[in-house]
This record gives sequence, C-alpha cells and structure tokens, in this order.
Amino acid sequence: MEFKHKPVLLEECIQGLNINPDGIYVDGTLGGAGHSLEILKKLSPKGMLIGIDRDIEALEVAKQKLKQYPNVKYVHGNHDDIKEILEKLQIDKVDGILLDLGVSSYQIDTEKRGFSYMLNSELDMRMDQTQKLTAKEVINQYKEEELSKIIYEYGEEKFAKQIAKNIVEKRKKAPIETTKELVDIIRQAVLYYDKNAGHPAKRTFQAIRIEVNNEIEPLYNTVKNAIERLKQGGRLCIITFHSLEDRAVKKAYNDALR
Repeated sequence: MEFKHKPVLLEECIQGLNINPDGIYVDGTLGGAGHSLEILKKLSPKGMLIGIDRDIEALEVAKQKLKQYPNVKYVHGNHDDIKEILEKLQIDKVDGILLDLGVSSYQIDTEKRGFSYMLNSELDMRMDQTQKLTAKEVINQYKEEELSKIIYEYGEEKFAKQIAKNIVEKRKKAPIETTKELVDIIRQAVLYYDKNAGHPAKRTFQAIRIEVNNEIEPLYNTVKNAIERLKQGGRLCIITFHSLEDRAVKKAYNDALR
C-alpha cells in the first residue's frame, strides 16, 4: 500500500519554525515526510534535518521521498527519547523541533496494522512493530479494572465499565483476535449512541491505541526535553489531535515559562 499522509497545518508549522537555512531541525514524527520535505526545501546544504519515527515502514518511505537531500539523518526511535537521540548524534542544541502527534492516515488505512474499527484485521495497533505489546495482549490480558480505567481516561468513554466487562466475559470463552470482534463487543455494550458523534468504537480504539503505544504518559517530559534542546530563539511546533495530548503539551509549555 502506498504511504499517503497529508501533512496537517503545513504552512502554519513551516511559518512557526521560522527556518534558518543553515540550522538544525528535528522532525520527531517523520511519517510520510510531508513536513520534512518543506523544511528541507528551505535549508541550505549546510543545514540538517533529523527525521525520527518509530514506524520502520514510514522511515523507508521517507528515505525514498527525500532521497535527493543528503543532509538528512534518519533515526528509528521514539520522539520521547529526543534527548538521548541528540546526545547519540553528538548534537547539543537545535534550531527547531516539530511533533505531529497521533496516528497517521497510512497506519489507520493499512488493514494489517489493526488500527481501524472500519477494517477487519488482527488486533495490533503498534506504531513500532518491533515492540512486544500489542492491542491483542491489552484486550486479552489486562484486568477488567485496568481496561475500564484505560478506556475511560484515554478514550473519555462513558460506557467504559460496561465495555470492559463485556470484553472480559467474551474472552472467557475464547481469545479476542480481531478488530471486528472488538467492535461487536463495543456495540453490544453501548446501548445507544449519538450518530453525529461518530462510530461507537472510536473512543475505545483510541484508548487501546494510546495504551499500546504509551502516547500520553511520557508526553509532558518529551515537551520539556525538547524545549531544553532548543537554541536561543529556537522554535517548537506541536500538532495535537485530542484533549489528552493538548493538556500535557500546554502544561509543559506553561511550566517551562515559569
């Protein structure tokens, strides 16, 4: 499948980064390289881009898309480890950092990845396919109380307790293997839902994905570490997609200003 991901807020991010042609920039969520391509267009041969992504498939696609640019360093890693990544590259400070949080459209649309409640596939949801924890393990191994907490806190789902209960009851008979099985369980737990609010499984799938990829817990420190790695006058641009990300980022920003 072709890696398609339209970069969000592209012009706003490029403008916000205020790119220095000879500067060093980090794209902590390289993805389809849409943002990185525009950054590179504004860099001179003396400038450098460091592209980080936990998804190996995304890195391979980005390498092809950006192959005309020799001033790129590709890193298979997590933006949460930006401090350690820069230390390993022997880079102290950078001119700008970009983080486009959340899941990519490619990951959602690729059936085998198991992110989508609209496609039937094996429960997976790993952004980094080299990691061990999958959605299948979360669904089949976590205690009912843990599942309920995750679905309520990460998905902001008011039917979290009933969904968790139904999951545990179902897996007593046989392991839950596919996204379709999970969707059917959620539908049975959600007695009614507002069709204008989207698919009834949307919030639960978001919650499980966040748990599998540990997207929220380290985010506050990630932002703080990113700020500390900026040169004087450096810029940090972060795109968030839901309130949990937004709160963590804003708290880190506010604390950094104190």
